[in-house]
Amino acid sequence: MTRTLLGMAVGLALSAGPLTAQAQSDEDVKMGFIVKKPEQAWFINEQKAATALGEEKGFEVVRLSGEDGQEVLSAIDNLNSQGAQGFVICPPDVRLGPAIMNRAKQYGMKVVTVDDRFLNSDGEPMKDVPHLGMSGYKIGEQVGNAIAEEMDDRGWDPDEVAALRITNYELPTAKERTDGATAALLESGFKKDNIFDAPQQNTDTSSAFSAASPVFSKRGDFEHWVIYALNEESVLGGVRASEQYGLDPDQVIGVGINGSGAAFAEFSRETPTGFYGTVAVSSTMHGRQSADNLYQWITDGEKPKANTETAGKLMTRDNWEDVREELGL
Repeated sequence: MTRTLLGMAVGLALSAGPLTAQAQSDEDVKMGFIVKKPEQAWFINEQKAATALGEEKGFEVVRLSGEDGQEVLSAIDNLNSQGAQGFVICPPDVRLGPAIMNRAKQYGMKVVTVDDRFLNSDGEPMKDVPHLGMSGYKIGEQVGNAIAEEMDDRGWDPDEVAALRITNYELPTAKERTDGATAALLESGFKKDNIFDAPQQNTDTSSAFSAASPVFSKRGDFEHWVIYALNEESVLGGVRASEQYGLDPDQVIGVGINGSGAAFAEFSRETPTGFYGTVAVSSTMHGRQSADNLYQWITDGEKPKANTETAGKLMTRDNWEDVREELGL
């Protein structure tokens, strides 16, 4: 999000006049579920899981998109007009936290964040807003360890391997994940000078492809590559770029994070690719649990824990169907 758009969103939130929350009974609970990338499999799973829980427990979930600050604020206005008592959100920009909470408080809405945590004006987590997510750094360490182990199994000399680190430091979650992976790789004996950054403008496959392609072109002296990023879509962008450059699957080890449709499709290909694996986290659980936390808060007045962190499990071409069933993906 640009600085201008961020300022506009804050201004819109602060300029709104006093608004009246609509009272609802416990038997008529309605909540929103706002996600920043509604087309990505991870967020589709989250929203579906929250909706399914609502059908079980008798509350309604309104699934909305919030791809920028303006759309998020419009979504909150929409929810208020429908009588919602609160919403779960994965924000498009964590710095929008204060503006989003300002608007929510004007409507008397309760808010729970999922995946990406709000930051305050000082860049610190907003601990008064309940959050459910994964420890980005620990998940990243799992990625780095998985890569190091596969390198060892293939007999690769770490001194002769290059790492493509697809980065997005505007997103704290992304930095935590890639920092964790980097630390684990270095701990395993990987050379720091062999790690090359590919800054991406977005968090999808096409953005990662565009960021990765020039790196391969400039570093043609390496025959073996490892690829990591904040999610599997970005790693897949790096893998596609490696293929275009002419690298064979056995010259590449890409490990992502999430465990969603993008990974399932890659593992289902008849011929293996450089996408070795992904650290799978249950998006279904994230959607279900965050919605349930908000529901309990609305109906019982029980505010969720300030921060709940989930763990991941390595999913590869050999075990992906078993892991998928185990995590309910």
